[in-house]
Amino acid sequence: MTTEVDDLKFRDPEAAEELAADIEAQMARIDEPVEIMHVCGSHEQVIAKFGLRSMLPADLSITMGPGCPVCVTNMPEVDEAVALAEAGKTVATYGDMFRVPGTVKSLADAKSEGASVEVVYSASDAVDLAAENPDEDVVFFATGFETTAAPTAAVLQADPPENFYVLSAHKYVPPAMEVVAEMPDTDVDAFLAAGHAATITGYGLFEEFTDEYDLPVVVGGFEPLDVLYGVRRILEFIEAGESGLDNAYPRGVSREGNVAAMGAIDEVFERTSGEWRGIAEIPEANFVLRDDYAAHSARRQFDVEAVDGAGDPLTEECICGNIMAGTASPKECDLFGEECTPSNPVGACMVSDEGTCKIALEYGGQPDL
Repeated sequence: MTTEVDDLKFRDPEAAEELAADIEAQMARIDEPVEIMHVCGSHEQVIAKFGLRSMLPADLSITMGPGCPVCVTNMPEVDEAVALAEAGKTVATYGDMFRVPGTVKSLADAKSEGASVEVVYSASDAVDLAAENPDEDVVFFATGFETTAAPTAAVLQADPPENFYVLSAHKYVPPAMEVVAEMPDTDVDAFLAAGHAATITGYGLFEEFTDEYDLPVVVGGFEPLDVLYGVRRILEFIEAGESGLDNAYPRGVSREGNVAAMGAIDEVFERTSGEWRGIAEIPEANFVLRDDYAAHSARRQFDVEAVDGAGDPLTEECICGNIMAGTASPKECDLFGEECTPSNPVGACMVSDEGTCKIALEYGGQPDL
């Protein structure tokens, strides 16, 4: 009996073996290599942690694309946060951003030199920090995709304290998928889209993408069976020669998504072009505050001076951008596991728990079974 999405349990070895057998049979019928790109660090974690690549045929590749928000935060954005901290502002940010290198230093470096930098777990925590310290300017260095942009928008809608500001480095994923699909060195046959982002946006927004690029897109969840089912569904489209769209994560995602959350994002933010670290200038992919929220915009309220100094020379050898674009693997980087480690990261891909390099180092990539 074929496993369907409604039958999936979180952990079921028999269902996993059945899905893997289906995938092997599908690849035999397709009879040519297939490359699937996922755009989510959580997908990469589950793929690596549970050894899913070892269950797949050799001619089926699953590559991580620009799905780690920490990794694609550009160095000048980190530099802005560092400059604000060094100028006497209290900078609050998520833990993953704390050690991400900027051009010269990270927020962790700034804190070690006496700057006020606080790790928070949510945008609401940053608002509470501002309320508790009314004599300080508190800047929330806001990073992440649509999933974290929504709560940032919500706290700005809720009339936060006057001393609360946002330095937005939020990113919007669909335009990055378009850029990757157009890269000449990227040979992607389909995308496994991130389920948590799609809980906000809905999966219907990918219809234009599938039509424009003639590539299947399947939204997937984050358990091993979710990923395997998503892969099997993608291969069904490829075998049929269709550029289809499907939702393989119906317990969390709908076609319309979270309409209220998207409404908040659209009210508070506008999209603008911006550089994604090491990848490209991507149109309409960065969230910046609209004029109505300028009073809480750190960029508009404070003068942030340019960084002065030489960066780490090893940074030029880092290929994190190529890794996030799917054109290189961590083991192709000369720094991987040597000069660049989680305790001493050269590139952003080694910092975050969703970073491709950190995941590859932690779980060892594809087991040789």
